[in-house]
Amino acid sequence: MFGLIFFILFTPGVSELLCTSSDLEMSYTFCDSTAHAFMFNLTPCSTMNKPIWNAALTWILRSDIIFLKIVFNVWYDGARALHWKEVICSGADDEYSVCGMLKGETLETVFNIKGARTKFPKGNYSIILQGFSDDSEKNMIMCLNFTMLVKRDPF
Repeated sequence: MFGLIFFILFTPGVSELLCTSSDLEMSYTFCDSTAHAFMFNLTPCSTMNKPIWNAALTWILRSDIIFLKIVFNVWYDGARALHWKEVICSGADDEYSVCGMLKGETLETVFNIKGARTKFPKGNYSIILQGFSDDSEKNMIMCLNFTMLVKRDPF
């Protein structure tokens, strides 16, 4: 069995195509102006009849992950559709493997995104995913801006 790991040294401000199919197109960019050693993969590239997306992430961390708060915002055709916050790492009894990782270490993980079971109406979605190293949301350690174009209604 042969494995291939590659990193995309992300150029700030340039959108990277994540996937494209007959019903879906997704791309992403980082919100800041610093280059990242980063790889993200999503399968299947479809919103039709697929209950779970499979994701793989490889990233060389630019900050220690002792405390991590995730803020997730979704806009649909310009209107806010979802706002969600969750403390992932608090520094005590954390259940996720990313908690406690140090700057310069490589985060490699695979996970499922169960939101794909949602029937997404045709349209443009903007998804902002932010990570903060404090509860006050003043010290942002990562920010991704996903663009999702759903090309046809699932109904």
